[in-house]
Amino acid sequence: MKRLLTLFFLLALPSLLSACATAAGAGATAGVAASQERGLGVAIDDSAIHAKIWRLWLDTDPHIFLEVGVDVHEGRVLLTGTINSPQNRLDAVRLAWQVKSVRQVIDEIQVTDEGGVLDYSRDVWITAQLRSKVTFDSEILAINYSIETVNKVVYLMGVAQSEAEIDRVIRY
Repeated sequence: MKRLLTLFFLLALPSLLSACATAAGAGATAGVAASQERGLGVAIDDSAIHAKIWRLWLDTDPHIFLEVGVDVHEGRVLLTGTINSPQNRLDAVRLAWQVKSVRQVIDEIQVTDEGGVLDYSRDVWITAQLRSKVTFDSEILAINYSIETVNKVVYLMGVAQSEAEIDRVIRY
């Protein structure tokens, strides 16, 4: 009997730990959303839009989900990435528009066969450098911005506190 209880505990432990991680992750997400300029309610709506777009893409064609990035701010959806099929690009945009509460879809998806690990690594490095500069600038509320780089093109989306702040971010 003792052996059976030990086995049950060992099998149940991963589920219990993952539940803790989920709760902690949800708490952290709520904390970040509450501190953003757009407010908690809008951040929650944006997260729901994001999740619904991902679900539609996964149900339609997993390649879209894997190759296209999504950023949502105040119902505005920015689609970025590279994809090798014009039809997948059209599907990505069409499906994004199907989600309730989407106010605008900004299509910056590039249709190309080019790109690879080196290009992706370079883009990640560019994004990290810019995010670092914005984060450590005391005159910028960095949490309000999402930064994405695709083929050396930087996409910036968010809510600025002032014209001076957005000018400062763009100067980087």
